[in-house]
Amino acid sequence: MIEAIETTIVDCPTTRAHKLSNTSVSYQSYVVVRVALSDGTEGWGEAATLGGPRWAEESVEAIKANIDTYLAPALIGAEVLSFEANALRMRAAATRNSAARAAVEAAMIDAAGHSLSLPAYAFLGGKVRDEVEVLWALASGDADQEIDEARDKLQTRQHRRFKIKLGFHTPARDMARLARIVEALPGAVIVVDINQGWSEATAIRYLPALSEMGVALIEQPLKPGALAATARVARRSPIPVMVDEAAFSAAEIVQNGIAGAGSVYSLKLVKSGGLFALKRAAGVANAFGMELYGGCLLESSIGAAAHLAVFATLPELEWGCEHFGPRILRRDLAATGLQFSDYKLRIPTGPGMGVRPDMDVLRDVARP
Repeated sequence: MIEAIETTIVDCPTTRAHKLSNTSVSYQSYVVVRVALSDGTEGWGEAATLGGPRWAEESVEAIKANIDTYLAPALIGAEVLSFEANALRMRAAATRNSAARAAVEAAMIDAAGHSLSLPAYAFLGGKVRDEVEVLWALASGDADQEIDEARDKLQTRQHRRFKIKLGFHTPARDMARLARIVEALPGAVIVVDINQGWSEATAIRYLPALSEMGVALIEQPLKPGALAATARVARRSPIPVMVDEAAFSAAEIVQNGIAGAGSVYSLKLVKSGGLFALKRAAGVANAFGMELYGGCLLESSIGAAAHLAVFATLPELEWGCEHFGPRILRRDLAATGLQFSDYKLRIPTGPGMGVRPDMDVLRDVARP
């Protein structure tokens, strides 16, 4: 039985600036959720944002308030193993609020796993893989720094796939920077993330250059509301287009699938609102022939492990994942964090999510 749900906002410095088309992050903020059960066990979850309510409508302040005021009261006294019933209780208590609901569900599943000495993926159907290829994002905007960073990742066999963030410079300047990076990294797989920063005309103009550079995937080139325009870009593009911010709900995945707005879908707990919902989202995307990519919002090992619990159970995960978040933080939030080796991220095998928080770090980075 669920006895208590507690939340803490934490602000974690990053090793470098992480730029998107609409903001720049030099520290990452999370809401860390603790669920305590009547048998004395506890579980942990995490909700991430990027620079406040810019990437989506939730901020860490709103997430904490809505968990404390609405979600927690709806769950106190409930059986922790009633996963679907608890998801319905949360939906009834708070519309959307997908990051908040996902963090609470992750903490409940983690607690249930520790209570029963089972890994979280056991509740989701069992794992079909032990590791996932992990991508690294280059997002400082400084080509020289990014090239040095990527070469270090290649030399140490940490990462061989790289996502280049575009959209925060003029398109011409971004393309010049991208060309330098591609030339400096022969053989590396290159993904570009435009973060909604281009228009249809700009995308059409630069598609040939992206193709000539050998770019493997284009993420969310246009704003989410431009469904027909994105579909026209996808039809003209020789490079697969990935749907991210344009589809949070299953209905939105369907709309993008029918429109032909992308052939790859980015899976994120902050979009789906829970681990079970994320697995269903993967199924909906698959039904429209979309390949799957494990997206991130710079989660620590706590949040990344929740994603990996789902990714471990998916029959296909064609594009691997980008859960490099623990490595961009100056201090990870987990004492027993994730294991990276030989370009891969290992699926944690311990009870629950397989990671535990570092209480000293949590105290140090907690917001007063």
